[in-house]
Amino acid sequence: MLLVGSNVGIGKSIVASVPVALFALLRFVIALAVLWPLLRWSKMKRVARGEWVNLFLQAFFGTFGFTLLMLNGVARTSAVAAGVITSTIPAVVALFAWIFLKEKPGGRAFISIGLAIAGVLVINVAQAGDAGASSLPGNLMVLGAVCCESLYVILSRRLTQTLPAIDICAYTHAIGLLLMLPIGATSLAHFDWTGVAWDTWALVLWYGLSASIFSFWLWMKGIRHVDGSLAGVFCAVLPVAAALYGIAFLDERPTLAHGVALACVVTGIALASLKTRAAGSVPRETRV
Repeated sequence: MLLVGSNVGIGKSIVASVPVALFALLRFVIALAVLWPLLRWSKMKRVARGEWVNLFLQAFFGTFGFTLLMLNGVARTSAVAAGVITSTIPAVVALFAWIFLKEKPGGRAFISIGLAIAGVLVINVAQAGDAGASSLPGNLMVLGAVCCESLYVILSRRLTQTLPAIDICAYTHAIGLLLMLPIGATSLAHFDWTGVAWDTWALVLWYGLSASIFSFWLWMKGIRHVDGSLAGVFCAVLPVAAALYGIAFLDERPTLAHGVALACVVTGIALASLKTRAAGSVPRETRV
């Protein structure tokens, strides 16, 4: 969660110098440079047609849509606000599981969803008239990215029963690269590569590895050794990491609205995490 939260701020730092479309394309190129050994034809041809449909939907929402919305969102809002909104993923997963899978949430999950919604509303209402660091369009884009990630989690529940998680990661990023190529390629012709500092390119490399591989692998390894309730509590680290990055490197200053919104979301996560490990509202795969 520390990596996921800091990636929110790192993404904001990068899009200040690199166009979103190009950065998004580079993220997939970097990920596939590491994951390509998993794309063996002998293995891929054993994937059923229905599984490929599911993989395409996961790639469309969880890699392609999520990346474009998140990067465009952080370019228009603060890392602090984006971190708070992104931390609502567990509550949105629970909401979508109720809508699409007919998994009715319990009382605590209902409260968690309500608090998450309240937190997002506090940020947007408080900043609606603020022309400073945050903006309503940016916040809404980040919220759209949260919805895309939550749909990815919902879609992955069935697929992880038949395919290894790391293979799903490789296949969805390969599909995501194909989807992103037409958009990212338009930025290549007119982009001045020499006008970007070397440390920004280092951040691009780190983001590609961290968002697609490191955070994914650490989360999947950790979730095997701790209860789901404990994993849910650690989701609260995400907005804290994003806020610390924004304060330390982007000169952002949290407001009272950020504090109230963060308190709502963290309280909701804590309440939902008091349930037993049978709860299904904690996302098993999280990448930002």
